Amino acid sequence: MRRTLAWSRKTVDRSLAIVLFFVVWELLPRLGIVNSAYLSPPSQVVLAIGDLVSNGELWTHVSASLRRSLSGLLLAIASGTVLGLLLGWFKRFETLLDPLLQLARQVSAFALFPVFILFLGIGESSKTAIIFWASFWPILLNTVSGVKHVEKLLIDSAKSMGGSQLFLFLRVVLPAAAPSIFTGIRLGGAYCITALVAAEMIGSSEGLGFYILNSQEIFQIPDMYAGILLLAVLGLLLNYVLALIESRMTRWKKGLSNNG
Repeated sequence: MRRTLAWSRKTVDRSLAIVLFFVVWELLPRLGIVNSAYLSPPSQVVLAIGDLVSNGELWTHVSASLRRSLSGLLLAIASGTVLGLLLGWFKRFETLLDPLLQLARQVSAFALFPVFILFLGIGESSKTAIIFWASFWPILLNTVSGVKHVEKLLIDSAKSMGGSQLFLFLRVVLPAAAPSIFTGIRLGGAYCITALVAAEMIGSSEGLGFYILNSQEIFQIPDMYAGILLLAVLGLLLNYVLALIESRMTRWKKGLSNNG
């Protein structure tokens, strides 16, 4: 009962904060505190979203952004987790690659965008590449950290029972590192949305990033804020889905916490 009340109170508090934010946003341009030419009230933004729905453009832009972001993120998850598991498990492999990786991770995805365009052209491949690069590093680093911080007692116990290296890796290390891996994946999802905007603002004719920039250039400010709001919702939905997958994949951890 207490847990239900606490959850209800937390939900109410969060809802109030969101409502208050939109009320303040509506009042600032309406009262002339902020020029409405630069900050459109949310009521106008909602109307702009309604226009996007009615003319069919909403799905065109959202689907393009989803396709690009998921392509880059899935590539980052696949390569980041595999390489991270290998680096965390094989110390010599990490020693060999670590200097190169430390150098590469300092290079911003945005700085590499001209390079991606040179090699891949201005089409979808370069956009996927910039999203991949931005998402890859948090996944890789958190995977390596997760493997390295597996409790030695767990590994020693499995070894004492005659567990092979493959058994140790698949049945002990991988499950124990899963929470850290999923933290990296959720961070990668956030970076993916950030990189998506930059990727779509160059050489695109569809996508939320393109829509935001195009609306600003033709001074359709309500449309611009509609695109920003939709992008935020897309990021929230992506984070929610990743959190849901994480809770399903690491359910054992919750059980251990409850037993403890």
